[in-house]
Amino acid sequence: MLTVSYAVPTAFSLKSTAYLSTTCNMKHLPSSNRYNKMVYNRCGRSGIKLPAISLGLWHNFGGTDIYDNYRKVLLHAFDCGITHFDLANNYGPPPGSAEENLGSILKNDLSSYRDEVIISTKAGYTMWPGPYGDWGSKKYLISSLNQSLKRMKLDYVDIFYSHRPDPETPIEETMAALSVAVTQGKALYVGLSNYRPDDAKRAIKILKELGTPCLIHQPKYSMFERWVEGGLLEVLNDNGVGCIPFSPLAQGLLTNKYLNGIPEGSRASKGVFLKPEMITESKLSKIQLLNEIAQRRNQSLAQMALAWILKDSRITSVLIGASSISQLNDNLKSLDNVQFTADELISIDKILN
Repeated sequence: MLTVSYAVPTAFSLKSTAYLSTTCNMKHLPSSNRYNKMVYNRCGRSGIKLPAISLGLWHNFGGTDIYDNYRKVLLHAFDCGITHFDLANNYGPPPGSAEENLGSILKNDLSSYRDEVIISTKAGYTMWPGPYGDWGSKKYLISSLNQSLKRMKLDYVDIFYSHRPDPETPIEETMAALSVAVTQGKALYVGLSNYRPDDAKRAIKILKELGTPCLIHQPKYSMFERWVEGGLLEVLNDNGVGCIPFSPLAQGLLTNKYLNGIPEGSRASKGVFLKPEMITESKLSKIQLLNEIAQRRNQSLAQMALAWILKDSRITSVLIGASSISQLNDNLKSLDNVQFTADELISIDKILN
């Protein structure tokens, strides 16, 4: 998942969420039928299956958020068969707090279920000052992974990603760092994120030669962001690598929230990741037309947008964010209908083009 850089304090604590012991004084008992409805897809040519919908902790799980709320969201996700939780070293804010919060939930509620979940994290964006706290050097990636494991109180992560390619570090060094993470037992699998087709192809080849095959690629992909269709999906398919898109709802644009403009308190109104100038009259018109197709399919716009990505057999899973259980449930309903008629696909393409 693409993130921006944050100024990182020399030390931080999550004392604002220290009340978790009073709000969570008994461990969560997962639903006994949690695997009955979720769809699980093979990740490339690996032995791993991932849920069709995975939960990303990019937003809503940081030190400025309410612990009791995101704890309920994450545990409900697990009850619904979501077994994959995706992070990066700098998710928060502050950076690192999402990992620390997940670690608390794992320890207090899911300590007996570690073998039933896939935990992924990444390194590649700014995390600490100086020349060793950013990009793709072996020094940064291994140091960052060590810090991530401490924050989550884990012995290993299931997937460790290079979060973005580094134009100044040899790709061989970055891939060697991923391979070292596996040989040291700190990660089971490795992945790439935000790598364009040519770089992805080269990285996948190097990892294979190192004996650490690339499991998965995490690109930005939605109805409004379709660059992966320009060669990346073919590269991944040809090499047996899975694909897990992030920002499938275009930062909320592909939801009912913006059908009538920019509502007060929305992400666009705050202008951090989604800026008001991005929501043009043309974009609003496309959102409204897409919503009409979704309604004819008896889906919300968000549900159709997720289904539209999942219709492609080359997609392993799609990463969603959720700030509430109701939002999570709404997104999960996309799995009820991921089939599109030829006419629907033609109409959608006409709107988007």
